[in-house]
This record gives sequence, structure tokens and C-alpha cells, in this order.
Amino acid sequence: MNELLVTSLLIVALFALLGSGVWIGLTLAGVAWIGMEMFSSRPAGDAMAITIWGSASSWTLTALPLFVWMGEILFRTKLSESMFRGLAPWVNALPGRLLHTNILGSTIFAAVSGSSAATCATIGKMTIPELTRRGYPPEKIVGSLGGASTLGLLIPPSIIMIVYGVAAEVSIAKLFVAGVLPGLMLAGLFSGHLMIWALLNPKQVPKSDVNMTLAQKLSESRHLIPVILLIGGVIGTIYTGIATATEAAAVGVVGALILSAAQGSLNWATFRDSLLGATRLYCMIALILAGAAFLTLAMGYIGLPRHLAEFVSGLGLSPGVLLLALALFYIVLGCFLDGISMIVLTMGVILPTVTAAGIDLIWFGIFIVIVVEMAQITPPVGFNLFVLQGMTKREITWIAKVCMPYFFLMVLALLLLWWFPQIVTSLPSRM
Repeated sequence: MNELLVTSLLIVALFALLGSGVWIGLTLAGVAWIGMEMFSSRPAGDAMAITIWGSASSWTLTALPLFVWMGEILFRTKLSESMFRGLAPWVNALPGRLLHTNILGSTIFAAVSGSSAATCATIGKMTIPELTRRGYPPEKIVGSLGGASTLGLLIPPSIIMIVYGVAAEVSIAKLFVAGVLPGLMLAGLFSGHLMIWALLNPKQVPKSDVNMTLAQKLSESRHLIPVILLIGGVIGTIYTGIATATEAAAVGVVGALILSAAQGSLNWATFRDSLLGATRLYCMIALILAGAAFLTLAMGYIGLPRHLAEFVSGLGLSPGVLLLALALFYIVLGCFLDGISMIVLTMGVILPTVTAAGIDLIWFGIFIVIVVEMAQITPPVGFNLFVLQGMTKREITWIAKVCMPYFFLMVLALLLLWWFPQIVTSLPSRM
């Protein structure tokens, strides 16, 4: 059957299930079931069981609930309050004030987790209640968090960079280093957007609590020490090779418990509530992951990603137009698949075309990661949108709307990388 017709039918099925109120994870699994039953010879039942079990039992994914639990501990103890006390004096001077804590917090935590979902969940647990309590506009709180949390994919260590490095046979260490400057540039663009908005809408930004001298700001910065120690311990164990990302997540949980106990804010109630809160949030994420894994398998059997990639490869485009076509291709594909699945299913066809066009594979890796970041906040299957929906109980369309400015900022970042490729290549070339 024509691939376009198959795609149209699956999109209709997806929206029909979502519109009827079915949970997101079950919707993804249902669309996958329909696709395999109608357009594949592989029995859907055992494929679903094997895929969902494999997704649920993945050791790598153990890092995600642990980082979520770490965020819950920080949220329910004095550690999140300490982070705000330490950051507030410095960002209060900026237009947009405490909204920048979403950007700074996500940038810092991105260097810990390697996952945009974990970054979104952890930082959101700390910032959404605090910024809401202080009177900041909900659309700016959620939008800045949704956009900035995608940095979890770009700033090393990054799981998706490892997947790409293996597929493209390039140095993962060079990919990690190549992601540093683009990640900081993107964080700067996000903060710049908040500053411009605040200057244009000064009445929507709550007034600063107090004006402090430099000495007072430095004194308040001491409240950042517990969080810096915690993040430094997690990053240090990863970069020194002492622990894997999953083991480092366990270090983070233990460190958060120790620091909160030292501050006197850890008791049985906060421990229980943090554990139950992390369990609820991760169960939501895990169900979506399981559905996405089954949908990925179904797409692979139907052959849609491969056919679309072959179509793009056969157009014979110039490097610039090729990258534009690939960006559009991956953004559309990101509406239905998670980032790792997109890379696994398409790299075998795309990479020869990219290499033939003379595009540097390290640069292309960063390009792909940013495009996948864009897909994280693109409906209907933008993963960060689901995480934010679970935390805020808002409509997915509202969340997508408030995140849209950050989508266009990522488009601007891609243009800057095209015009100034040294942003990506300068650091790896010096290794």
C-alpha cells in the first residue's frame, strides 16, 4: 500500500485515540497495534509483549526514575529553596528575573542527566511551584522550562550522542566536546528571549524582593553550595569514570538524602512523599516509553522511516537544501518517534548521503541532536510536552503553544551553526 496512505491512516488513528481521552502511552501502543495488524505480516501480540518488556526492563533507563527521585527530594526539602536563595540575587538584576532559574537550572542539570525528560521533571519539580508562588506568568514558567530542558540532549553527557556516535562511527568524546558551545549558545538564546519579553512586558514580571550589594550577593551564594556539591558529585563520578550515568544517578539520590538530612529537612513524611511522587511521575513516563518503543518497532516493520529516508536521499540536493530537507524530515518524524529511535532507524540510509555531500559528521551529529530537541516540544508526541502535562495538568495544546517560541529559537541556533560551523568544530579540532 502507498506509504502516504498508510501514514495518513495512522495519523488519523493517533488523533482519534488521543481525542477520545485514552492515555498517551496506550494511544501509542494502540496505533502500533493497528499498524502491525493491518500493514505487517508480523503478529502484533508477541511483538508488543517482547518490546514493552524490553523497554520496561532496560538497565539504562534506571537512571531516569533515580534522577526524578532526586528532583523530588530537592523539591520537598530545603535544597530547592537554597538554590533559589543562591540564584535569585544574581538573576534578579536581569530582565525576567527568576524565570532565568529555569534556564540556568536546566543547563546545569543537563550536565548531569543526559536526558531531556529527566531534566524537565527534576527542574520542574523545583521551579514550577516556586515561580508560581511568586506570581510569574504560567505560560512563561512552563514555556521556558519546556524549551530549556531539551538541553539535556545537547550538553554532555548525552545518551543520544552515544547512539549517534556508534551509528556514524565517530568519536563519542569529540561529540561530547562539540556539544558544549552549542549548548551554552542555545541557553544564551533562551535567556535572551526572556529578557526581550520582560523588557516589552515589564508589568508581568514581579518586582524584586530586595536590592543587594555585591557582598550580600556573595553571602547569599553560599546557599548554592549544597546543590553545587550534589551536582559536582554526580558529574565528577561520571567524568572520572568512577560511575556510569545510572550509578551516578544513585549517587545523586544518596547525596540529596544526606544533604537534606544535614539541613534537618529530611523526615519520614518527606522521604515517603518524595518516593511516591517519583514513582507516580516515572510510571507515567515509563508507560509512554513502552508505547513509543512498540510504535517504533511497528514503524520499522511497516518500513515508513526507511522509505521516507530513501526518498530524501534520492533527491540529489545541495548541502544546504539537503540539511533543510533533513531538518523537516526529522521534525515530522519526531511527531511520532522518540529521538533515539529516529537515529537508529534512519542513519543507515542518511549517513552515506550526508558523507557524499561533504558534511562533517561531528557537525552533523550536533545538527541532528538539536533537531531532535525540537521534536521534544513538537506535538503530538513531543515527549517533554507529556512530562509537563503530567506535572501541570494543563492541556497539551496549551503547553505546545507556550513552548513554540523556543522551537523557533532552535531554528535560529541551526542557522547560526550553518553560518558559523566553528561553534561546533573548534573544540573537537583541538583535542
